[in-house]
Amino acid sequence: MSRRLPPLNALRAFEASARNASFTRAAQELCVTQGAISRHVAALEDWTKAQLFLRGRHGIELTGPGQAYFRTVRAALDQIEQATRQLQQQPDDHRLRIKLPPTFAIKWLVPRLARFHAARRDIDVQITTSHQRADFDREDVDISIHSETQPPAGPGYRRLFGETLLPVCAPGLLDKAPRLSTPEDLAEHVLLCSLNRPHDWPTWLSAAGVHDVDGNSGLKFENAALAYQAAIDQLGVMIAQLAFVSDDLLAGRLVAPLALRVATPGAYVLAYRSDRPKPERVQAFEDWIVREAAEMEARLAG
Repeated sequence: MSRRLPPLNALRAFEASARNASFTRAAQELCVTQGAISRHVAALEDWTKAQLFLRGRHGIELTGPGQAYFRTVRAALDQIEQATRQLQQQPDDHRLRIKLPPTFAIKWLVPRLARFHAARRDIDVQITTSHQRADFDREDVDISIHSETQPPAGPGYRRLFGETLLPVCAPGLLDKAPRLSTPEDLAEHVLLCSLNRPHDWPTWLSAAGVHDVDGNSGLKFENAALAYQAAIDQLGVMIAQLAFVSDDLLAGRLVAPLALRVATPGAYVLAYRSDRPKPERVQAFEDWIVREAAEMEARLAG
């Protein structure tokens, strides 16, 4: 007996619209027009003989039957997506897929990666940068690295290193007015930071006992790597993580004009799937990066 199923495009349009609570965002996600989404949803409502959305001046809202249908359709599409991805994947014990933040990749991992490659030439490393944590059920990722304000422990996680905040700037900035010799002097300077780390300046300023400097003022960048470059180019003073600027400080590209360093409870962690046997390539990378992180922390503490 043949199946009585609605058109797949209509189901995709409905699921995306319900998930995004918007025909417009669904259209952007599926790379079609808003009108096409609206027509697909209307066709699905006609096919099911049920009203799935309430349409108003301020947007759309699922009806009761629409909510129940959405849960079922979303679960079905998730299963199809996962099964398709598994079917497409070719077993490859030599490919290691890593997802991590851009700044971690640029300022910490890439400068060290040659050492891993030299030790394990049989492993091909593929790097994807994102501020979003990896979803191992939906993404082709072996390892995820991200920052946690409260680092998790247990299976599937390894702490790499903690976060220590300090202001840095280009040496040339200190040759200009205004001066920068006390934390209070920051009131006369442009503060630089990452949009993804809005609490770094307020945290450091609070620890320094400075309450009349707005830690949310200044120039903000999509990621910290851009802000570090802005500091090197003398645009202002960056609130840095020591692990990411230690090489710049040693090379003289940046200086730390203020002595206070503030350790936060946060840390960078490595994550991987804990619900299945750990591949040898993942274990090899984990052993290497944990060793690199420990050596760096020992050097910075010495």
